[in-house]
Amino acid sequence: MKLLSVAIPCYNSAAYMAKAIESALVLGDDVEIIVVDDGSQKDDTLQTGKKYERQYPGIVKCIHQENGGHGQAVNTGLANATGLYYKVLDSDDWFDSDVLIKVADRLKKLVAEDNMVDMFITNYVYDKPSENKATSIRYTNVMPQDRVFTWSDTKKFGPHQNILMHSVIYRTQLLRNSGLILPKHTFYVDNLFVYLPLPYVKTMYYMDVDLYRYYIGREDQSVNEKIMISRIDQQLRVNRIMIDCDVMAVADIKCRRYMLKYLTMLCAVSSVLCIKSGTEENLAKKDQLWQYFKDTNFEAYKEVNKTVMGWGSQFTSAPGKKLVLAVYYFAQKLLAFN
Repeated sequence: MKLLSVAIPCYNSAAYMAKAIESALVLGDDVEIIVVDDGSQKDDTLQTGKKYERQYPGIVKCIHQENGGHGQAVNTGLANATGLYYKVLDSDDWFDSDVLIKVADRLKKLVAEDNMVDMFITNYVYDKPSENKATSIRYTNVMPQDRVFTWSDTKKFGPHQNILMHSVIYRTQLLRNSGLILPKHTFYVDNLFVYLPLPYVKTMYYMDVDLYRYYIGREDQSVNEKIMISRIDQQLRVNRIMIDCDVMAVADIKCRRYMLKYLTMLCAVSSVLCIKSGTEENLAKKDQLWQYFKDTNFEAYKEVNKTVMGWGSQFTSAPGKKLVLAVYYFAQKLLAFN
């Protein structure tokens, strides 16, 4: 059995996917790199994946599927994973290979000690070459370092310190036990990938290292603001699925608090995108989202509505909407997240 399965969803990614694949190859036989070609038609994505499969038998496997979107590619990777742990690496991002070796060594030690944690966390870096800017998101003030811990050991997460797909390595069996299946033909499911399994997480481990390099800058990137607005219905779909999760039933209080914080953040992002679009149709969708939240999960809505981010995102007046956008622009400039 492999130590780590790394799934790399690819869609017309031939121009840059090699960097992602090669950044994980340093682990040799400890890693299983699952390249999922999601029905690419415009370039040699499949041929590139098959080339690496031939060059690295037993390490790289390339799977072709009909186009199902990023979520379906993650599902396919998980279904074919044989590693004890599962990590998703987007095809335009990469690992710091030296750091990956250190992370793998720590995972191996935990496995050897029969102390497999449910979730392994590292830092990630917003890498924005166009502005010569690299911003590391760290959790040193939130989580104990270099030891196994539980939710009760965590401290308050800052507004920018969300646990994202970039920072998390899940135990493969935990993901399967959680019943995680991401929706097809939907962007922004990385939020669901992290959020939905959280109630199953009991033990964690954090290393203060910058493993994941999250590239920001391609015009066709899903987190490009204009593209996010054009796909607002998919963002809202993900948001509703998170609302449908019965967060108030989560037994661990600190886990529940974190999930509420994350849900608040995503509702705020959806609201900002609707406001920035400037259309009456999308402003109505923002109001419908919050009404859906109120009608579907009222206890969670009350908790979210207690926060500045929560009630502020529901402003309908022109000054209120300007205030929401001002906060968004400040965070955008500070972190360079899109």
